[in-house]
Amino acid sequence: MAISPTKNPPLRRNIEVKARLHSLSGARDCAHRVATEYLGIQFQVDTYFVCSHGRLKMREIEGSDAQLIWYQREDSHLPRSSDYQIFSVHNVEELKQLLTGAYGVLGIVAKQREIFLQRFVRIHVDQVAELGNFIEFEAVLSAETGESEGQVAIRELCHEFNINSNSLLSTSYGDMKFPGNSKKFQHRPSLPNQGT
Repeated sequence: MAISPTKNPPLRRNIEVKARLHSLSGARDCAHRVATEYLGIQFQVDTYFVCSHGRLKMREIEGSDAQLIWYQREDSHLPRSSDYQIFSVHNVEELKQLLTGAYGVLGIVAKQREIFLQRFVRIHVDQVAELGNFIEFEAVLSAETGESEGQVAIRELCHEFNINSNSLLSTSYGDMKFPGNSKKFQHRPSLPNQGT
């Protein structure tokens, strides 16, 4: 089938925040200055599917394998936790057709994403078709990095990039582009980590 075989894939967690950019060039300059690593540019197309719990999307990445991503988080403009799972997809069209038939498509979001790494935090400078320019910080949690460290790192980057509270956003790009469908994205209590 179209998904790489993974037995009991682990549930991962980030602390993340998203903000609208007022200066794309200023954000890029700041990212190059503070980043410990530059990971390059990706052109991504996300297809959002109807999902009764959390959000489900197929991410097609130019020059790389596609990904099926399920995630769940509170809709808050403050830094918040996000639980997620990622599957590598090789036969994109076959799986997309299956998911479309089974669940239905909410819509498609296309973007250019420039990716930086600042220690354990991913910095995304996004140019999103029909929506504008945004920045995301995702602190990747692990056994060595807990939620408190993630919260501190996110807040420090918000200060470094001079992001004020009025610029912070609570919803996904899918919610922003298809607001009439946002009610179809439902939340439930976080699932326990399934382990490997």
